[in-house]
Amino acid sequence: MTTRTAGHETRVPGRVPLRVGRFSTVWRLPPVVVVAVGAVGVVLAGAAVLTVGDYPVGFADVFAALVGASDRATAVIVLDLRLPEVLTGILVGAALSLAGALTQTIARNPLASPDITGITQGASAAALIAIVLGVPSGGLAGALVLPLAALVGGLGAGLLVVALAWRNGLESQRLVLVGVGVSFGLTAVVSYLLAVARIEQASQAKVWITGSLTGRGWEHVIPVGIALVVLVPTVLLASGGLGALQFGDDTARGLGVPVERARTTMLVMAAALAAVATAAAGPIEFVALVAPQVALRLTRSARPPLIASMVVGALLVVVADLVARTLLSGIGTPVGVVTAVLGGPFLLYLITRGRRETAR
Repeated sequence: MTTRTAGHETRVPGRVPLRVGRFSTVWRLPPVVVVAVGAVGVVLAGAAVLTVGDYPVGFADVFAALVGASDRATAVIVLDLRLPEVLTGILVGAALSLAGALTQTIARNPLASPDITGITQGASAAALIAIVLGVPSGGLAGALVLPLAALVGGLGAGLLVVALAWRNGLESQRLVLVGVGVSFGLTAVVSYLLAVARIEQASQAKVWITGSLTGRGWEHVIPVGIALVVLVPTVLLASGGLGALQFGDDTARGLGVPVERARTTMLVMAAALAAVATAAAGPIEFVALVAPQVALRLTRSARPPLIASMVVGALLVVVADLVARTLLSGIGTPVGVVTAVLGGPFLLYLITRGRRETAR
């Protein structure tokens, strides 16, 4: 970053300007280090997951399968059964974390995330309705109908929150409060559907709404991958006003940012990202809440960093999946249970920290 004073250019320590045509940004070391180290961690944790299962596979055999030099049985296990699960976890973690970073920046509240404001609950309720109506959670029908139902439900919940919170614009505190109310309402819908469903339907639904990567195939990887390819560049290109939004609406308007349009656009994108992720793996709790805040602290940024949040979220999901498959393998724990165990104390920490700051 540079400033000009009396014809001279002064560099701000720790920031290097980068310019490409009309676009410019600054290069800071902490975010780059976090992204690089996190990406290496994702690769290593993903490789470790590929070795775990009823049929153990060594790291050398995993590498051989990835480069096409293994026997047929190992290739099927690694490429057809385990690799889609790992890739689904990476993509879902990245999508949820990006959605959380957007909602927390928009609301200027670290507690604002898709799983707190009702978006993932809307996706869960819609998918559960499909199961109760007779759509199985597995097979081709489940691979097509359940993700579509979850996507529609998540987007619908996000739009409902916007509609109920809109009062001549979107105010941050009202947005969070309305989202919490919608979340409780949709949680009640989920509980009711589980109560009236048949035993086999309830069993199918219970596994799905807990958040699990077990049984994920390429039919789950491809849709969420396409969604990220489309949505991530769109979010990055439209994120210019996020930095101004953190200083308040009046300041953002003074800087020429169309506050309501920018906030609504980002909220819809966050809802789409969370819905796509939930459609692929069910509602994996607390990733969207925890990952952006961890990335914020690691990078020492003023707001949750988008790319670093995605990397931290992917790492969190893959590590949680590794824990579920190794330390808790005997009880078949879904990855969503592990992230909830990790995220619950962090939520309490954020609430306690917020109260202390308010008291000061």
